[in-house]
Amino acid sequence: MSAKRNATVAVIGAGDYIGGAIAKKFAAEGYTVFAGRRTADKLGALKTEIEAAGGACETRGLDARKEDEVTAFLNAADAHAPLEVVIFNVGANVNFPLLETTERVFRKVWEMACYSGFLAGREAARLMLPRGQGSIFFTGATASLRGGVGYAAFASAKFGLRAVAQSMARELGPKNIHVAHLIIDAGVDTAFVRNRIRAAQGEDAVKNLPPDRLMNPSSIADTYWQLHQQKRDAWTHELDIRPYGEQW
Repeated sequence: MSAKRNATVAVIGAGDYIGGAIAKKFAAEGYTVFAGRRTADKLGALKTEIEAAGGACETRGLDARKEDEVTAFLNAADAHAPLEVVIFNVGANVNFPLLETTERVFRKVWEMACYSGFLAGREAARLMLPRGQGSIFFTGATASLRGGVGYAAFASAKFGLRAVAQSMARELGPKNIHVAHLIIDAGVDTAFVRNRIRAAQGEDAVKNLPPDRLMNPSSIADTYWQLHQQKRDAWTHELDIRPYGEQW
């Protein structure tokens, strides 16, 4: 555990895998982490693990689609210590055939994966601009670059989030705020992904997965940390990451 810093990191979408791993990584580097997700009760284990390792973590229930909740969450982090990093990691990955994609599904996925990212980025910028520094990172997916069968809702929302990130980077970069969009272009090692492999290919396919064939959340978290460490004369805006064996 690194020495404590007078700075906070806000993770919007601090789920059990990528978001949680990012929170643990930045906590280990001395930041106070503000972790938010839809169900506050699900953040207890993350808080316990970070604090047991000597880190600091504050948790909040958060509906990232609600402007007032996003604003209050980021303001609370900034009031605790200067807000240095905001990571938007809300998941909205659903698959519906086109004729089964209802108006409600399409709108809800857009709200979760695009609109809420806009809110997070805008409110982060509002707090960072007076200090003239900060990092705002968005989690994207393969669907950020191309639509697939059954992904009309998800891909269009992720396309939109990518555009938000690009626009923000062009506006905020000259003001010393690093905006980056990360494309997670592979399966992450989660129970959900392993169950999908099991359903499609059988139990043996799961048992015989080559080492590092799925992305370890902690490896993804290391990438976010490395981005935050970049010098501003060589900032990365978009970074796609995948395992060695992924076809692309």
